[in-house]
Amino acid sequence: MKADLLLGLQWGDEGKGKIVDVLAPSYNIVARFQGGPNAGHTLEFDGHKHVLRSIPSGVFAKGAITNVIGNGVVLDPVLFRGEAEQLEADGVDLHSILKISKKAHLIMPTHRLLDAAGERAMGSGKIGTTGKGIGPTYTDKISRHGLRVGDTLRDDFKARYEAARDAHLRRLEGMRAEIDNEKLAETEKEWFDAIDYIRTFGLTDTEHYINKALNDEKSVLCEGAQGTMLDVDFGSYPFVTSSNTVAAGACTGLGIAPGRIGKVYGIFKAYCTRVGSGPFPTELFDETGATIRNIGHEYGAVTGRERRCGWLDLVALRYAVMINGATHLIMMKSDVLDGFDTIKVATAYRMPDGTVTSDFPYSVGDNAEGAGIAEPIYDELPGWKTDLSKARSEAELPEAFRNYVAYIEKQVGVPVAVISVGPDREETIIRNL
Repeated sequence: MKADLLLGLQWGDEGKGKIVDVLAPSYNIVARFQGGPNAGHTLEFDGHKHVLRSIPSGVFAKGAITNVIGNGVVLDPVLFRGEAEQLEADGVDLHSILKISKKAHLIMPTHRLLDAAGERAMGSGKIGTTGKGIGPTYTDKISRHGLRVGDTLRDDFKARYEAARDAHLRRLEGMRAEIDNEKLAETEKEWFDAIDYIRTFGLTDTEHYINKALNDEKSVLCEGAQGTMLDVDFGSYPFVTSSNTVAAGACTGLGIAPGRIGKVYGIFKAYCTRVGSGPFPTELFDETGATIRNIGHEYGAVTGRERRCGWLDLVALRYAVMINGATHLIMMKSDVLDGFDTIKVATAYRMPDGTVTSDFPYSVGDNAEGAGIAEPIYDELPGWKTDLSKARSEAELPEAFRNYVAYIEKQVGVPVAVISVGPDREETIIRNL
């Protein structure tokens, strides 16, 4: 058996949570492979909205589905506890369906302080992080100074924690950051209480668990966070996240060999959004951008920040499909564009030196806007001027919209297998899975 993979093809916020929720009943295991609580996966059903930050989106699926937090994830014990307790209050028997990798790294209270201090030090060049301590935690992981979930089972865990914390405090002192020691002590107490809560779950060598499941012909869906264009290697560096969000990240984040990856579901919106700093070639600064934001409710699930909105960027989408080896595309928020007379799609960039490229370049610019940003070259297609949210089958979709989908498929070379026409799990049209 091979593991299937679902990930974002843009700058995150593509709607992965909803699609995992839709697909999960077909799988035995849903496994999250990277990122931290900076990822907000929103699910809506039965008139309620649920936001998951660290826990896989398969927890609401009916049936005996196991959810796995993989070794590539960084886990904030306090935020995890709050999220888990809310799920259990909602009737989810989380302890019976969730396994946590012993090799997942822990976000410490001082990681958050380092995150904030680092952003302040960068001034106008700041990345625009969520301030959740994700980057500093991955920094400690790579420099071999991190704490892992499995360390919580060691007799000397507190001493290990204190050594890591003191090293952070020395760095913060060098950054001239002000530390409220009383507040830090309170935060640490809450953190250790949450560590005790984490120990009540199945702390597991999840790489063995998942590979044995595949050997036993059990189906696995790997869930990514953020999006391809935020990948630390292939995204719009340095305005990226701190992990590998692409398909290869599932291998390192779960311990699955490349040859055991099956279908790769790539999710994208019918337009583009981005949160935080960084270049965004198709960004709209006018009323059209504001209209897309308002209709699409484009505000961060974790931070509440306004998302920057723009037309669909096929240069970036083709690149993401290539890097991930996407086999199936899933198109989200199609209904947001219902009211437009015409729809623009970027097919190439005009670079600052005047050259034109349809391949995603080394850099599309260093700032959010202004000089040096690649200029998108657009095709313009007719809008459909129809309420897509009422459609429940492909036959009910208007011709202009079907032409828009066919245009994207031709440009990208991969079929659109699923079309979402609204936030609820019922507002989903399955074409070919």
